[in-house]
Amino acid sequence: MSDLVNLGAEAKVKYLDGDFIIEVPGTHVFCAVTGKPILMEMLRYWNVDLQEPYIDAAASLQAEQQRQFPAT
Repeated sequence: MSDLVNLGAEAKVKYLDGDFIIEVPGTHVFCAVTGKPILMEMLRYWNVDLQEPYIDAAASLQAEQQRQFPAT
């Protein structure tokens, strides 16, 4: 995934409970925490309420912790 030139178009996705709908086809989305690309076939973590994708469980946890305990 380090070769951004070959990624193709960014997908537009609606995140649901346990599933998602691809509204605009593409090869990837970007993690809401890290900004790293996530290939669509590797997308496993997201927040339905915020409509945010995450690259892995650690990024999902980090996003949740930042919402619960914002930096002051």
